[in-house]
Amino acid sequence: MATVNLHDVCKSYGERRTVHDVNLTVADKEFMVLVGPSGCGKSTMLRMVAGLEDITSGQLLIDGKDVTDVAPQKRDIAMVFQSYALYPHMTAYRNMAFGLMKTTSLSKAEIDGRVREAAEILHITDLLDRRPKELSGGERQRVAIGRALVRQPKVFLFDEPLSNLDAKLRNRMRGELKRLHEELGLTVIYVTHDQLEAMTLATRVAVMAKGELQQVGTPMDVYMKPANTFVASFIGTPEMALISCTGQAGGHVDHPAFSRPLRLSRNALPSQVMLGIRPEEAKFDQASDIRVKVGRSEFIGAEALVDVSLGKDTMTVKIGVTDIPEPGTEVGLNFDMTRARLFDTRTGQLLDLAP
Repeated sequence: MATVNLHDVCKSYGERRTVHDVNLTVADKEFMVLVGPSGCGKSTMLRMVAGLEDITSGQLLIDGKDVTDVAPQKRDIAMVFQSYALYPHMTAYRNMAFGLMKTTSLSKAEIDGRVREAAEILHITDLLDRRPKELSGGERQRVAIGRALVRQPKVFLFDEPLSNLDAKLRNRMRGELKRLHEELGLTVIYVTHDQLEAMTLATRVAVMAKGELQQVGTPMDVYMKPANTFVASFIGTPEMALISCTGQAGGHVDHPAFSRPLRLSRNALPSQVMLGIRPEEAKFDQASDIRVKVGRSEFIGAEALVDVSLGKDTMTVKIGVTDIPEPGTEVGLNFDMTRARLFDTRTGQLLDLAP
């Protein structure tokens, strides 16, 4: 496999810049997921790595080699598209073999060996004689992945490959992709707008917004310590509550509904801060001095999501289904302040609360 390095990569269409000075390193055998809302530049980034889009400025290295201006077919990459892009008149076997037949000097026996090996890995050996119209969506996607596998490239690129599948099949295919990465040691760059895919598949996540990298880290790091309010609100379902507070000297945060100390030795806080609390970090507690008004609730299996209001602020609390308070009632609420985060309201950036 290989490493991928992007140095100050930009993409512009005329006067409109869509990717801004991106610096990103994808390690050998890493599963890097680019995630963000529609239009954030993640697919454009992937297409620049593939060579399907020119890089306006900056440098792209694959395995230490500068491929910024190298043709796509010479970059030793393989790409799996959202639409599968299979030839409808060819069998699954032929779809997987066709690229090798046209672009390599491999013998017929070598090509056959690669196709059958990939088919066995993907559990589609019994489908090789079928055409795409005879396959389900998941089976077509396996054939598309097999077409990439047989090329044995240095880097695999996936552009929202599961978005056309139903929820149950997406779950199954996520498991298959995870298995392939672990068993084969693939270097993968994967694009999705689905944060669940990002968090379950990635060894590291790169969160994008408006053409810029917002944060790069492990799924746990990004979830627990979001770099800014965008990441805090984008990663996590439901999203992190961001409660407007006043920062006080010595580490207190004040809100019309409560005042709480933080464990830190920071000399001063910005006057306007946002307290970040995940839904599972708040608990109903009648003895608490924080009083909230209960709104609607939503069942999600063994747990429920309950909306509450703290004056002008709202947040969601995740609790067991047997503990749901009545809508419209006032109840006590406690936060786990040991896990609290503070963001500067002016910049949106996470504040370092380390003692």
